[in-house]
Amino acid sequence: MRKRLFNLRVPAEGAADGKNTVPADILVDGERITAVLPPGELAVEANELPIDLGNRLVLPGAIDGHVHFDDPGFTHRENFGTGTRSAAAGGVTCVVDMPCTSLPPVTSRANLETKLDAIAPQAHVDFMLWGGVSGNAMEDPSWIGNLEDLVYEGVAAIKVYMLSGMDTFRDLDEADIESVLRETHRLRIPVGVHAEDRELVLEHTDRLIADGRDGPLDYAASRPAAGEVAAVATLRELCRRTGARVHVVHVGSGEALDVIRAARDEDLPLSGETCPHFLAFTEDDLAAQGALLKTAPVVKTAEDRKRLWEGVASGEIQHVATDHAAGQWPSEKQTGSIWTDYGGVPGVELLLPCLYSEGYREGKITLARLVELVATAPAAFFGVETRKGRIAAGFDADLVVIDEDDAWTVKAEEMHNLNRYTPFEGRTLAGRITDTFVRGTLVYSRHAGGMESFGPEGFGKWVKRETGVPA
Repeated sequence: MRKRLFNLRVPAEGAADGKNTVPADILVDGERITAVLPPGELAVEANELPIDLGNRLVLPGAIDGHVHFDDPGFTHRENFGTGTRSAAAGGVTCVVDMPCTSLPPVTSRANLETKLDAIAPQAHVDFMLWGGVSGNAMEDPSWIGNLEDLVYEGVAAIKVYMLSGMDTFRDLDEADIESVLRETHRLRIPVGVHAEDRELVLEHTDRLIADGRDGPLDYAASRPAAGEVAAVATLRELCRRTGARVHVVHVGSGEALDVIRAARDEDLPLSGETCPHFLAFTEDDLAAQGALLKTAPVVKTAEDRKRLWEGVASGEIQHVATDHAAGQWPSEKQTGSIWTDYGGVPGVELLLPCLYSEGYREGKITLARLVELVATAPAAFFGVETRKGRIAAGFDADLVVIDEDDAWTVKAEEMHNLNRYTPFEGRTLAGRITDTFVRGTLVYSRHAGGMESFGPEGFGKWVKRETGVPA
């Protein structure tokens, strides 16, 4: 049965300021959008299912390109069911899960199949998967064949670390990263890099611990901006040498963003993403919140935050993702030492609400740029731009509905991921998500009085990369 979503507004195509919306009807047949029309332009058919959206704003479903849902292997922190349930409540219709925080890591076809068997029955929303190359994986003489297998199976991108704290997914030195990049360039798939200089960070960390320093700002001092800047400068040089498509994940430093901008000015294929916590918090907040806000990289200065917002608005930042990485609460976040407290925060549920409220509604970005940051740009980067990221005929009917008149306060206890804590606790956001559709099916709805309903586990599908490396 065809569905007609009506009494709604969508972003206006080609609006000069990117803020205008227009009324529309959205026709959905099966899983795809068949038409986006002015209201009443096409007569209602007798067998249509009408869905009145109350004159609310409808955007393309968000794509969170950087989540750690820890399944299988670390499900005391998160699992794919709770993670994708949280995504649905946040208007995220597709997540891209990292290869490193599961056992076994996704570094071969066999490991990929193990992960798919574990997560597919749980998924509330669609999902893609990063593959990876670790120091462990490169000890296998067949690592290139394993990488080829992952690409041919349809992974979204390849992840490597310049600094890793995981024994099961060790970091790579510059020579190893260059070897990986030469292969990914041949295979036409992008590489995402955790970019912090290993020697610099370990040197700072060892010295601070030896001096008995154990506060949140001591942790921040162990991972200075210089570590990000040096690592990104190395990646810039590796782009020159290999021509590979390289993407810096979770950029937290304004100066590191300057290096990315300079690389793009050279027409080098280097890009970056940032996260809502880097756009919202500084080291002053880290001092106040402690391990609750501990991440790697670490939040930095107010000037860094300002520069990142400038990059988000200008396009220097390609897209925004959350690096959703919840620890077990409270035990892993309250160990008694900042050095052993788990580094990571949940975020998938707040990606779109934070960018809508603190970006668009506060005038830092246009509505068109918001859509680009959370939908069209990640869809292009992960090679699914022909089916996801837009409200247009032929695309998956991945849609999020926002009540722009509703304001609400973030409360960890009301979130939907497994371990419910957040540095955004108590923050008031403008606009609230009321409905999320994945391929035309309602997977989340917030009803009058605050009651919520979700679609079934297992509805979400694995989405494979379809196209080559984006510009």
